[in-house]
Amino acid sequence: MSKRTYDMDFNGIPLSLETGELAQFANGSVLVRYGDTVVLTTVTASQEEREGIDFFPLSVDYEEKMYSVGKIPGGFLRREGRPTENAMLTARSIDRPIRPLFPSDLRRDVVVNNLVLSVDHDCSPQVAALIGTSAAITISDIPWNGPVAGVQVGIVDGEIIVNPTIEERDDSELDLFLAGTDSKICMIEAGADEVPEETMLEAIEEGHRVIQNVCHMINQMRDEIGKPKFDYTPLDVPDDVFARCRELFLPRIREAVLSDNKTVREQNVADLKLEIAAMLEEENSSYKEYAGDVTYKLEKIAVRDHLLKEHRRVDGRSLDEIRQINTDIDLLPCVHGSALFQRGQTQVLTICTLGTTGNAQRLDGIEPQETKRFMHQYNFPSYSVGEARPNRSPGRREIGHGALAERSFHAVLPDVEEFPYAIRCVSEVLMSNGSTSQASVCATSMALMAAGVPITKPVAGISSGLIIDEENPDDYLVFMDIQGIEDFYGDMDFKVAGTCDGITSIQVDIKVDGLTMDIIRDAFDLTRRGRLEIINEHMNRTIAEAREELSPYAPKIDQIDIPSDKIRDVIGSGGKVIRRITDETNTEIEVEEDGEVGHVYIASLDQASGKKAMDIIRAIAFDPEPGTVFDGVVTRLMSFGAFVEIAPGKEGLVHISKMAWSHVNQVEDVVSVGDNVTVVVSEIDEQGRLNLSMRDAIEKPDDYVESKHEGRRGNESDRDRGGRRGGRGSRDRDGKGGSRYGRSFRSNDRDDDDGYGVSRNRRERRPGGNREYGSDRSARQRRGQRGSEGRDRRDRSEPRSERNF
Repeated sequence: MSKRTYDMDFNGIPLSLETGELAQFANGSVLVRYGDTVVLTTVTASQEEREGIDFFPLSVDYEEKMYSVGKIPGGFLRREGRPTENAMLTARSIDRPIRPLFPSDLRRDVVVNNLVLSVDHDCSPQVAALIGTSAAITISDIPWNGPVAGVQVGIVDGEIIVNPTIEERDDSELDLFLAGTDSKICMIEAGADEVPEETMLEAIEEGHRVIQNVCHMINQMRDEIGKPKFDYTPLDVPDDVFARCRELFLPRIREAVLSDNKTVREQNVADLKLEIAAMLEEENSSYKEYAGDVTYKLEKIAVRDHLLKEHRRVDGRSLDEIRQINTDIDLLPCVHGSALFQRGQTQVLTICTLGTTGNAQRLDGIEPQETKRFMHQYNFPSYSVGEARPNRSPGRREIGHGALAERSFHAVLPDVEEFPYAIRCVSEVLMSNGSTSQASVCATSMALMAAGVPITKPVAGISSGLIIDEENPDDYLVFMDIQGIEDFYGDMDFKVAGTCDGITSIQVDIKVDGLTMDIIRDAFDLTRRGRLEIINEHMNRTIAEAREELSPYAPKIDQIDIPSDKIRDVIGSGGKVIRRITDETNTEIEVEEDGEVGHVYIASLDQASGKKAMDIIRAIAFDPEPGTVFDGVVTRLMSFGAFVEIAPGKEGLVHISKMAWSHVNQVEDVVSVGDNVTVVVSEIDEQGRLNLSMRDAIEKPDDYVESKHEGRRGNESDRDRGGRRGGRGSRDRDGKGGSRYGRSFRSNDRDDDDGYGVSRNRRERRPGGNREYGSDRSARQRRGQRGSEGRDRRDRSEPRSERNF
């Protein structure tokens, strides 16, 4: 077949469907160009029916290629591996609208593959993949009752926008992915900021109008280049065999399914299935294989007739009645938050864990989002349905249900500035009898509040079901809170989660060819009533708002904003400074740069450790205010005082006169190198150097009397003077003011000047008291040798108090 191209204006953006050139061995292939987004879709069917199965074997893949966004994959192999979570969710969103349109008795393997080749983020590859899937199946020889098409819908400033750009999606209060035929809606998946039901209906209607135009173009492709559909052998029970079984067993099946206990009901049906198999085998040994199909059909008739004709459920409930609900919190003592939600025989336990923002999930895919701070994961073990099956890694269903509940909370979660935590919730399904995904929403809401996460409002979820009369499609019944048997034999699972004020998420699965707007409107009305009942009558009675205090096992996270140019000082060379802070304070510290501001998050298990780390970082990034108290470490001793490090890389001087309220003869009498001391910032001089005080950090003695020479012993500024260094009566040997040793305390612009005019390698006093002047002799020894010489020249007229000591 030669290349054919079909073009249309897709709500303001060119949409092109090309076929006949690429992947010609597939049953159908279409290259979709939507703006600059390019997706190659292929569909292939096996030549023979697969034996021994009772379902249609359809597989849908969505392959994200990193080259489509100009990236090289991470990891050692540098190639794409397991599908990302987004790829799985997109594949599910394509599978759900197309599956009901295949013949239910088709047993050939059908594989749909969507290869993402180029991505323009303003033109959704998800939309392009669904349109390509629909077009490829429609023009192929595979039996199908399509086509379908999909769109994205948003609401920005109250205006409904079909296929919004990425910038509009960021500002939108609705993220709706919609699929449908030219007459009905096939699939709804949405996340929303508490959007009212009526607004949601308007958005669905607006999106469906655009869908109809795309369906018309695909129908044109089918009429012009579509292949004839192949014939297949339907695997169905012969009419005469089913008629005899219906006459004999339908009344007993009706009686067997009428129970509110899933285990009893399933056992009753299993016993009847054995009787049916025995009867069929006795009649004809080849008929025994029909026992499963016969039982399925009879049970389906019994459940649907009971609903349609008697408006009652198999467990005796009315159409708008919710099963008995039990709620509880704080079941687990050492976790950060836990909650149990049980509705009938569906039971979900959710555990909430808090961590630093560094624990946020990092995303490596074709979407622009790089991290995810809130994570919800859903586990569905085999024991939840009474089966003996080993647990494996989560499949698409678990990924999808977890993402649905996760999306339900985006509208109510606090901003990271208000609550600087990464949040992970895990929902463990303990029993399953219908709508576990919405039970996980309810349990997660309570677990978040129990953990102290300040969500703005409680969120609850509920499902509604649908039964359509096969003989009269206009006759339908919508009912609330479906259980497993109603989901299995019904026509719809319409999941809606939200607050009392609006919808936060939707997911719709159907088994018919589509839903009318009347059905959708009825489902919205029913689920809203159910949602309000669950929140007000059950969840709020257990916990109505977030706790003010976090669990004692949860990290306490403090936040401080610093200038971005100070981030390197906080981190240090090779991370040395920040590692030292975390080691000294037993905390975890994360730093994020945001323009001219750096956000620092400090996680600790107790408030004191967090405050200590906060004070250190504040001291590094900002000039301390006079009067601020620090716990520091003595790093160097000088004759006139001690240098104290109050933060990594930031020192100040405690002058000898500020070490104690009593007289101090020598610095060594009070402190040694390595001592931990408490100091107060007394002043910051003109050069930005810190003057500290130890004595101001302790209470002044009641009997303290200031000496008349108190102010003459020297002060912090004396270290800069060549004439007076600071001792009492600091005169030279000629009686003139000057350094006792005749040298200035400046370093003459040496590279190792510490900012106080003191060269570290020449003026530093050793722990043992020796001063490094090119000799290991102590100052006391040097003074002794010069004692007699100096004594002869000393001016005896000086008062004793003014003499050098």
